[in-house]
Amino acid sequence: MSDRYPGYDVLAKRDTPSWNDQTRRVVERRLAIDPDAHAFFDEAQWATLRAVCESIVPQPKDRACPAPLAAMVDAKLKANEGDGYRDARLPRQDEAWPLGLRAIEAEAQTRFSAPFHELDGARRDEILRDLHEDRPRSDAWGGMSPKLFFETLLLHDIVGAYYAHPHAWNEIGYGGPASPRGYVRLNTDRRDPWEAAEAKPGRAEEARRENARVG
Repeated sequence: MSDRYPGYDVLAKRDTPSWNDQTRRVVERRLAIDPDAHAFFDEAQWATLRAVCESIVPQPKDRACPAPLAAMVDAKLKANEGDGYRDARLPRQDEAWPLGLRAIEAEAQTRFSAPFHELDGARRDEILRDLHEDRPRSDAWGGMSPKLFFETLLLHDIVGAYYAHPHAWNEIGYGGPASPRGYVRLNTDRRDPWEAAEAKPGRAEEARRENARVG
């Protein structure tokens, strides 16, 4: 549950008029993703990807079921689901992702003589920060820009996977796809009755009561 939207659970909308059958099917598929399942990446790439996801989007330690970010990225690539566009300076995503993960692993070995997934958080962050600044130390990138890979694919796909998953929606008060109800009150500081109420200073219980009725 989110402290910003206390008492709000987007899954309470599952059997209400807020969602239609198609929305329910999409949400159910995302909830059913096995966090340990991967079919596109090999074992070494998978270990690196999981560690990268933990660094890019650290999820709450008390969350019983973290959003399966690595599995969502793997599934996207296995299904060859594109975004409808591609930066021509990068290889295709099914080539760029494996190359990028192998290069991140090479960075870890070059700098610390250890696999990326075995590094502590500070060392992982150091590598990722340097890649974002286009300061690689390994020649394993094969001419691909670390900065471009980091910004265009790595961040895009991992953060996009997080906020596509229902576990993240409670944190931002998101009600899920706007089907069939849609959103009507779009002006600043207005919300529809089926949207989450944000806790104002000193009014958390009021928001909690409102959110208990959201559906």
